[in-house]
Amino acid sequence: MIQIEDKIVSLDVLEQFFCCDLAACKGCCCVEGDAGAPVAMDEIAQLEAVVPIVWDRLSDKAKKVIDEYGPVYVDADGEFVTSIVDGKDCVFTCYDADGTCLCAIEQAFRAGETDFSKPVSCHLYPIRLKKYDTFTAVNYHKWFLCEAAAPCGKKHGIKVYQFLKEPLIRKFGEEWYDNLCVVAEEWEKTEK
Repeated sequence: MIQIEDKIVSLDVLEQFFCCDLAACKGCCCVEGDAGAPVAMDEIAQLEAVVPIVWDRLSDKAKKVIDEYGPVYVDADGEFVTSIVDGKDCVFTCYDADGTCLCAIEQAFRAGETDFSKPVSCHLYPIRLKKYDTFTAVNYHKWFLCEAAAPCGKKHGIKVYQFLKEPLIRKFGEEWYDNLCVVAEEWEKTEK
């Protein structure tokens, strides 16, 4: 583990290769799991505001869930998460012609329809954050659903922290990310 400011970063974030391979996984991280994606308190209003923007991209079942329960609920652990459809799909999922699961919010963001790209927990995946009293743990979450991402990352020479440059900067700032890169480069030298 390494520390940058009040963040304790798992060495897996620096050492492991990772690059999403949507052709292989079909976006199943937005479908599988026991709850929706974690949502920060300050993201709830953003998710509520984006619903009308993405409404036409959502399934009828997702629309019904949002109408009845809203886009966010509190899970069994007492955490805010995105609402889900049939115990699996995030309400913001949509599918392309090949059956690949996509994020309706991210599609709207890329089309310039909103300045909110998606919850930061989704953007950061496979990194998961855990806040403690004096620090935040930055961990690489290994999930069998993402097993194609490791060889894809190795093929392209991309480590977890490199793949997640944009969301790490979004969450912690550019200076923090630059420091992470310096530490990663130094760490790599010691491993050779």
